[in-house]
Parts: sequence; structure tokens; C-alpha cells
Amino acid sequence: MATSLTEGQKAPAFSGKDQDGNKVSLAQFKGQKLVVYFYPQDNTPTCTEQACNLRDNFSVLKKEGFVVLGVSPDDESSHKKFENKFNLPFTLIADPKHTIIDKYGVWGEKQLYGRKYMGLHRTTFLIDEKGVIRKIFLKPRSKQHTDEILKAWKEIA
Repeated sequence: MATSLTEGQKAPAFSGKDQDGNKVSLAQFKGQKLVVYFYPQDNTPTCTEQACNLRDNFSVLKKEGFVVLGVSPDDESSHKKFENKFNLPFTLIADPKHTIIDKYGVWGEKQLYGRKYMGLHRTTFLIDEKGVIRKIFLKPRSKQHTDEILKAWKEIA
């Protein structure tokens, strides 16, 4: 399962609530580079690894001009606990109704131990200052995600 979005197209507009209940929309980041990473669930091993990799390298990403937004189906209170537990310095957008998840095409059939089920496919979008998707990571490597992002950006910038 891969998103129907492609590199080079405009990122779909979205808005949602962050872990503090504030409205967050794509439009408010016009003129900035974005890392929008979709992850299945707060406080699970791989999602925590990925979030902590981004946290540990946040100063480098910020210095390179990136804003980091995490999106999952979890609600605001779950995001707040996740943020506090792991001292996450970036915005987490709650999308329990899958509004943003569906726009970005990252929900679909998954398989684990031979069992099929519907779930979120871990996917990251790099969006440039003009709102154009420049890179899509369909299977980000959670422990090396920041390195992947920086390497990819250097290749496309």
C-alpha cells in the first residue's frame, strides 16, 4: 500500500488540533520546510524510536529550517502524554477521524504475523516552502530517520 500522492505535487491542505488543543493547519507553515510524519500509535516501540530520533536531532532539523509535525489517529490527551513522557519538542496532530490521514492516503490494509487488518502506514512527507511535496518516505527507518531526511533534502535542494 502506498499513498496516491506523488513527489512534485502540492501537499493537500489540512487542519487539526495539536497535543495542547491548538488548531494547526498546513497554511500556517507557508514559507517553511516541513517534515510531516505519520505514525500508527503513541507509546508503541517503533513509533517511540522514531519520535525520539527526531527529538534527539531536533536542533539539527531546526537549524536546517525544518518544522516537524507528527500525525497519528491518537487523540489530543494521548499525544500530550506521549510528548511529556519523551520530552518531544515538536507538534503532534490528533487525527482520530482520519481526516488528514485519508487526504495523505496513508491508511490501508496491513499484515502482521499473517493477520490482515486496517491501519496507518508509517510514512513521511518532506514539503518545501511553497507547499510542494519534495520527498515521500514510504518506509522510514525509525532509528535513522533524521539522517534519511537530511540526506534526501540535500539531494533535492
